[in-house]
Amino acid sequence: MKPKKNPDVKLSQWSNLYFLLGLAFMLFISWQAIEFKSYNLADVSQDFLGVGDDLDTEIPITQAIDVPPPPPPPAATVSQVIEVIEDDLEIDETIIESTETDQNQAIADVVAIDDIEEVEEEEIPDVPFAVIEDVPVYPGCESEGNNAARKQCMADRIMEYVQSKFNTELASELGLEGRQRIQVIFKIDHNGQVVNVRARAPHPRLEQEAARVVSSLPKMVPGKQRGKPVGVLYSLPILFKVES
Repeated sequence: MKPKKNPDVKLSQWSNLYFLLGLAFMLFISWQAIEFKSYNLADVSQDFLGVGDDLDTEIPITQAIDVPPPPPPPAATVSQVIEVIEDDLEIDETIIESTETDQNQAIADVVAIDDIEEVEEEEIPDVPFAVIEDVPVYPGCESEGNNAARKQCMADRIMEYVQSKFNTELASELGLEGRQRIQVIFKIDHNGQVVNVRARAPHPRLEQEAARVVSSLPKMVPGKQRGKPVGVLYSLPILFKVES
């Protein structure tokens, strides 16, 4: 066996390094082979935006048309015609007589002037019972001293009259039950008479009965507003309970 040229050199000292480098390179090649993917170009959809010749559309150039101005209106010609009138017409002159009287002339009697017709008095509209200055006086309330006392006396007398005249059994005959309320509105005119009676109730028969009773109220002394008789509006609620 021939001796080495350089006996100090050891070829096996780098064998481990070369082995690791080769192993790393082979692992890299294997990883790349596993991760490699291929695509079919036929399956890839390609969308195209078709741009036609719309952008190349030529826009016509508009030109302003010169319109000649209208011709001026013809000048108006004014013709003056002067007529010569002969001064031979006779004009009647009006003679103005003096209105002064002579001191010897007798003065005529003055004719009496008819009296001026009296101005029609302003008609005062109907006044609610709550704000009337002088309330109507119900028969039997004349002795009350002031307006408030006459007002209370009238309200009490009207309620007593309605309770004594109203047919409370009518509600039972009509088949109504429980508490019944009837609202009656009427007017005491400037003569003291009860007029314009209106009633609202759960049944038309009750309305008729309430209107009948209120219309039969006695004549009263009419109420006054500013010292003049006026119509007075009065509201009367009627409440009663039907026992079953």
